[in-house]
Amino acid sequence: QEGFARDVVLLKLVGMNPVVVHGGGPQIEQLLGRLGKKGEFVQGMRVTDAETMDVVEMVLGGQVNKEVVTLINQAGGKAVGLTGQDGAFIRAKKLLVAGKDNDLVDIGQVGEIASIDPGVISALEDGGFIPVVAPIGVGENGESYNINADLVAGKLAEILKAEKLVVLTNTPGVLDKNGKLLTGLTPKTVEALFADGTISGGMLPKIASALDAAKNGVRSVHIIDGRVEHALLLEILTDEGVGTL
Repeated sequence: QEGFARDVVLLKLVGMNPVVVHGGGPQIEQLLGRLGKKGEFVQGMRVTDAETMDVVEMVLGGQVNKEVVTLINQAGGKAVGLTGQDGAFIRAKKLLVAGKDNDLVDIGQVGEIASIDPGVISALEDGGFIPVVAPIGVGENGESYNINADLVAGKLAEILKAEKLVVLTNTPGVLDKNGKLLTGLTPKTVEALFADGTISGGMLPKIASALDAAKNGVRSVHIIDGRVEHALLLEILTDEGVGTL
């Protein structure tokens, strides 16, 4: 994480405007476990009742957000943490997902993005700050929604007309069925990987949001291994790259 924070600050110093969107699945799982609750997932999305939503807000908006902000600040940057509730800049609505028999399943306070107002992010960037966004949205009646971080990152990249969307994972990138790294993917080849089941589980929302971003004006999308030292700099500033383009 310290290496990532340094990379983000360096990108800012060379004239780029990085925006960080983070998740916190393992930390949420850990706290739920301590409370005696077991996490449940449908189509890679966490089932979120009211008690789980409280935990999500504590972990994402508090613990993880402040950790990332602190690391970037310690590395010499000026980071500001926020959730989609700040300035209500991420408006959300309830997400219904397809169950086993293709029936729609209500998984609680899980949201999809209704709209994003880029004003807050733009104001922070204009002031020289690095925005660090926790993926919590706000509904019509002020209710909180847990939104998949990859979906927020992808949609935010579209709205901001970003040059690049970089998705950090704990795998080398998109792998084929033999575990070989795939790169140079196009929307057509990605659809084929969905169809034959090569892309599944937690990678589904990542690739789906990456695909949407690529189709909607983001110049390139990179899915990289965040465990590699300086993965961010290697992917953005060199020709070689370290993941799936």
